[in-house]
Amino acid sequence: MKPNLKSVANEIKLKLPKKGSFIFNVLTLMTGASIAQVIPVVISPILTRVYTPENFGIFALFLSITGILSVIVTGRYGLAIMLPEKDEESVNLLILSILIACGISLIVLIIVFIFNNQITKLLSTREISRWLYFIPFAILSAGTYQALNCWSIRKKQFKSVSFSKVSQSTAREATSLSLGLLKFGSAGLIIGNFIGQLMALLILGWQVWKNDKNKMKFVLKEKIKKVAKKYKNFPKYSTWSALLNTASVQVPILILTPFFGSEVVGFYSLSHRVLTMPISLLGQAVGQTFFQKASENKNNRKRLQYITFEVYKKLLYVGCFPILVITFFGKEIFSFIFGAQWIIAGNYAQILSIWILLVFISSPLSTLFIVLNKLRQGLMVDIILFSSRVISLLVGVMFFKNIEISIILFGTVSAIIWLGLCLYILKLVSIPYLTSFFVMLKVILISSLPLIILRFTIGNI
Repeated sequence: MKPNLKSVANEIKLKLPKKGSFIFNVLTLMTGASIAQVIPVVISPILTRVYTPENFGIFALFLSITGILSVIVTGRYGLAIMLPEKDEESVNLLILSILIACGISLIVLIIVFIFNNQITKLLSTREISRWLYFIPFAILSAGTYQALNCWSIRKKQFKSVSFSKVSQSTAREATSLSLGLLKFGSAGLIIGNFIGQLMALLILGWQVWKNDKNKMKFVLKEKIKKVAKKYKNFPKYSTWSALLNTASVQVPILILTPFFGSEVVGFYSLSHRVLTMPISLLGQAVGQTFFQKASENKNNRKRLQYITFEVYKKLLYVGCFPILVITFFGKEIFSFIFGAQWIIAGNYAQILSIWILLVFISSPLSTLFIVLNKLRQGLMVDIILFSSRVISLLVGVMFFKNIEISIILFGTVSAIIWLGLCLYILKLVSIPYLTSFFVMLKVILISSLPLIILRFTIGNI
């Protein structure tokens, strides 16, 4: 008897993730993130042959400054957009976030005009001077996008978020490649990045306005003041936490540039960029969807525990093998894909890979600090992370005066602290430390075994 095609189709449809489900939302965000990441993956081998390591070093320095400022430019009120039960409160948080971003960007612009020479001397890189004036506009664009992104996630407009990321990636890489071929140097990378950022902002801004402009009638000066007071813990604690967290990631660029120059920073930045692609590809999609789902279930602790542990295991299974490939074969991969001059970047990638693996697993779950109102604990973790990283780098550059030792110290300290953070986050939802640790250890060992055999085999050929 021939199967009924309609019944088969219905059966397949039932097995697919349902619209609005956690998996469906992750896949929607991940599809956009995947396309957005495929573009730079394809273009990067060309860019590394068009731009020099020094060009990438200047670009990395610019990104490190804008990256640090971007996370605090909204006062972190953007994250609070997810939490209120009613949109009337959330839309006032959205406008508050954008207003704060405008104010902070203006202050940064004034500081750059007054202290440009002093900042340039501090960074020991003359070429960065003209690009300091670009920073206020870059952080304003980034901050506004962050706020709109949180609103869109709240409203489950995942397709709009995905489309904006694809547009950002396309515009950034196309501009960077075009200007690189025209020999613009580091300017091509910086301008390309800004064009991509602006494109994403315009697209997401238009989508939010088109879908939710009727919500703007709830925006009132009194209500903005009310939500600013109600969610004051975000600028009070989360701002400093985010600043320290981001600064601790960017601190190698800020410390290594004066001691070892832009070329070395260029190698480091490429290694970091390649390693963090899985975080951009999947980690952010999972993190945003997990944040939304965890916020919904914050009063149902058993359900929240189940969701958290399932996400943790899935991140382990997905992230371990590809990142561990870099651990064992980083130099060969970088040399083959990006060109022989980038083999040093491959070496740095091998050193940093375990740290990035732990970030990939832990970072999407770290929104539990917000959901469970554990902002003070999150701040303490970030203080420890930042101070230990700065100390490890300073020991490397001032006592050993060796770039590789500096990166080894930085990577090792970062990995140890992120391991502790991962276990602590899971303990927040009553998952025992040993349970979390042994699940992680099991997956890492299983993923490593074939790579160890392959590395040993190649080494003996």
